[in-house]
Amino acid sequence: MRVLGINALFHDPAAALVIDGRTVAAAEEERFSRRKHGKRPVPFSAWEMPEKSAAWCLAQAGLRPQDLDAVAYSFDPSLARPTAAMGLEDPWDHLRLAYAREAPGFLADALPGLDPDLVRFVPHHMAHAASGALAAPDARTCSALVLDGRGEATSHLAARRVGDRLEPLHGQELPHSLGLVYEELTEHLGFLRSSDEYKVMALASYGTPRMLGELRRHVHATGDGGFRAAGVPWAELCAPLPPGQAWSQEHADLAASAQAVLEETLLDLVRWLHGRTHDRLLTMAGGVALNCVANSRIAREGPFDRVWVQPAAGDAGTALGGALLLAAGAGEPVAPMPGAALGRRWSDAELEAWLKTAAVPYEKPADLAGTVARALADDAVVAWFQGGSEYGPRALGHRSLLAHPGRSGNLERLNDVKGREQFRPVAPMVLADRAAEIFHGPLPSPYMLFVHDVAPEWRERVPAVVHVDGTARIQTVDPADEPLLARMLGAFEHLTGLPVVVNTSLNTAGRPMVDDPRDALECFGSAPVDLLAIGPFVVRRGAFFAGGQPDAATGGAAGTYAAAGPGGTRGPDGPGGADRADGGLR
Repeated sequence: MRVLGINALFHDPAAALVIDGRTVAAAEEERFSRRKHGKRPVPFSAWEMPEKSAAWCLAQAGLRPQDLDAVAYSFDPSLARPTAAMGLEDPWDHLRLAYAREAPGFLADALPGLDPDLVRFVPHHMAHAASGALAAPDARTCSALVLDGRGEATSHLAARRVGDRLEPLHGQELPHSLGLVYEELTEHLGFLRSSDEYKVMALASYGTPRMLGELRRHVHATGDGGFRAAGVPWAELCAPLPPGQAWSQEHADLAASAQAVLEETLLDLVRWLHGRTHDRLLTMAGGVALNCVANSRIAREGPFDRVWVQPAAGDAGTALGGALLLAAGAGEPVAPMPGAALGRRWSDAELEAWLKTAAVPYEKPADLAGTVARALADDAVVAWFQGGSEYGPRALGHRSLLAHPGRSGNLERLNDVKGREQFRPVAPMVLADRAAEIFHGPLPSPYMLFVHDVAPEWRERVPAVVHVDGTARIQTVDPADEPLLARMLGAFEHLTGLPVVVNTSLNTAGRPMVDDPRDALECFGSAPVDLLAIGPFVVRRGAFFAGGQPDAATGGAAGTYAAAGPGGTRGPDGPGGADRADGGLR
């Protein structure tokens, strides 16, 4: 059975393809369109479909739209109620629902040849739950917890998986929403709502939760699997922060208080769910599940033995969850997702053709991992572009910026490179077999969805990755899953004694993560990055701007390079050449 999953209604539009119960491809539209989050979550954008990511998913499997057996659309307009009846003020929500009802026609227009009758509406939170419970490893029986801003008429779902069946247990009706409360706070603190919530989580580490008592009056669990979360008088607690203005201690304290009340409420919900199921494994999805600080507290203090969070926990993940749910409902045995690297990838030959077309000087070192490790040991900032792009918001060693963790100034340096606020941390990647001695928390942690306490004796050794509260959001690297990345980390440890490297996403502020080679070259050319490792090739900043041929000792062969420089560029003769005024990047 061939099922295409689509998320389109709110934000983070995405597509995923499931064939015979197995995840074949998944990608977010923002990586193709280069619009952060794909679009803003307003009713007027609800008609937009993830047509580029959907077309790519089909092409990956050699399928045409008419070859599909079903399409899952992760919202069911028949379950929605008018916003006024749900206590929400959105006078244009009727337009969003009208667009949702017309989604089969929009999809048929976006994917010529698709039969609109194949489109199935999947309840939003069931799609979220399936993206966790049906995609997690070793999850034939598990509990599922979903929390986000809103679905059709609810903001939460507690469910249980038994076999390939999902059983809903409880849903919290709107207007009560932990996700919307956190969104309101994000806007109150001068950040972009439905986009910058992670900044609030980072800011919370600089504050104390002295407003927790007042917030508990408005946000708390109700003991029956639900909660209350609405009507918080933010302006009474703290003056709003205009966008772009410097935050004060009062703003950090408000963020800390909101983070604390969120964690308390989640723990109550988790304990209620475990009391109903007595499962050992909890899976989580929904935008709130991207709050890695809360996830760690659930893992540490909650009753479940294990917690697994969907890497694409936001709305993008509902494309995969919806497809898995339809496959399971048709009797297909569904398999766990094979990892997060489900997006576009290029062969070595294709990458080399890109480099030649762009007319940039490059090398092919005999030992890429060692070359990058030496550059990092010399305090270079490295853009790392390898394999398939990540599904979800975390850079997991496929589209990453890397740096030396032992230089404390590299935090400020990387935030400057990316154009980010200086209060935001960067993350470490660490060899899986070395993680426990340095970082204390849930292990393994391959998807960077938990925070870990940094062992005191290591904090001065890797200061660039230690947040103000002594924690780090780590990614563990298993050589069986990521052999090249593991070799680079091993080589870096051999040179420095540190089995840790700084890892942050390969992008600049306000832009989606780099996805294709053109994005990588544009980012490399516009930001102060020293080395680009793209497939088996490296591009050095000095050569990139100065032009000229690398020395033969670097490992290249004659005819491998294309010279670049101001005042006209020329690549190799023939179809692969780049004798173009725009440098071949467009």
